[in-house]
Amino acid sequence: MSYLPYVIGAYAVFVLVFLWDFLAPRLQVRRELRAARLRARRERKPADPAVELSR
Repeated sequence: MSYLPYVIGAYAVFVLVFLWDFLAPRLQVRRELRAARLRARRERKPADPAVELSR
């Protein structure tokens, strides 16, 4: 009786969870920084009355 498939599977799951644990926070930080930059750009731009639509 060999436990090799079980050991390989366990290590594979460990590596996948480890990689996700490493990458997920970095992706979230990147997403939040992008949102903050876009928000700052929106707030910095003054509303141009000539561009606004009127009825």
